[in-house]
Order: sequence, then C-alpha cells, then structure tokens
Amino acid sequence: MRTLDPIVKFDFAFSSFCLCHRFNQQVASISKAVSHTGDGHLYIVMAVLASVIDKPNGAMFFAVGLLAFAFELPTYIAIKKIFKRRRPGQFSSLLPSFITPADQYSLPSGHTAAGFVMATLIGHFYPAMFSFAVVWALAIGASRILLGVHFFSDIILGAALGVACASTALALLS
Repeated sequence: MRTLDPIVKFDFAFSSFCLCHRFNQQVASISKAVSHTGDGHLYIVMAVLASVIDKPNGAMFFAVGLLAFAFELPTYIAIKKIFKRRRPGQFSSLLPSFITPADQYSLPSGHTAAGFVMATLIGHFYPAMFSFAVVWALAIGASRILLGVHFFSDIILGAALGVACASTALALLS
C-alpha cells in the first residue's frame, strides 16, 4: 500500500485546495448543474436524436453506445467493489461534500467514465463536435471533485475507463 501513498497525499491536497475556500458554496452550485448533465438522461436523448436526425451514422452511434455502456457499467461496479475507496468526506472531515452520492465508494468516477464514453463516441462519429465533447466530459469530472464526492485519481481512472470501453465497442462494431 505504501506505493499508493504519493497518490493519496496528492488527492487529499488537491481536494483540500478545491474544496476548502470561501467560494466553495458558489462553486458547488455551478458544479451541481454541470454534474447533472452527466447523470445519463442527456446521453439517451443524444443517442435517440442521432438515430432520428442522422440516419447513416445515428443508428451505429446508438448501437456502439449501448455496447460501450454495457462494458462500462459492470466494469465500473466491479472496480468500486474491489477497491472500496472511501469518498473524500469519509476520508477526512476537513473535506466537505455538497451532494449525497448514489453509491458508497469513489473509485472510479462513474459520471466521468460515462462522459468519456460519450466524448469518445462523439469524436468518432461527429469529429467536428469532439473538442466540445471532451471539454464537457472534463467539466463533468471536475464538477465531481468540486462537489466533494471524488478525488482527482478517481476522475483519471473514470476517464480511462470510459475511453477504453468506447474504444472497445468501436473496435467490435465499426
């Protein structure tokens, strides 16, 4: 476990920097709105719209997205159960949490993983929208830190998981 000490120290210091300042309430209100865009509803709307508006690519976008999420969700759950990493507020009472997360553990960030699944798929099917999609996925990840429910390394692993699942689905279906 000693090999993880530098990561744990960095995560705590970074979370302290992000959460322990006088503007944290204002930042949290903006972060809640950004985080909410990663709850999943918007992904369904995007996939359905793509299927209706863009007949040649939309159906494939939808199918690859379903497969990518079929990989991402069980992998995300398994990783959480294996690592059982405490959330920032559970790790230290000095770190505030501004929302109640849906589950107990923090590693990896499911919101970030899902955001990067979508960003990767958008980049493949709609390259002109890729920059926007990546910024959006990064904003979702940042919002999870600023809400006090994830550490920086949770976000990194979530992003890697999302890209890996989307890339695997693309390789299998494209």
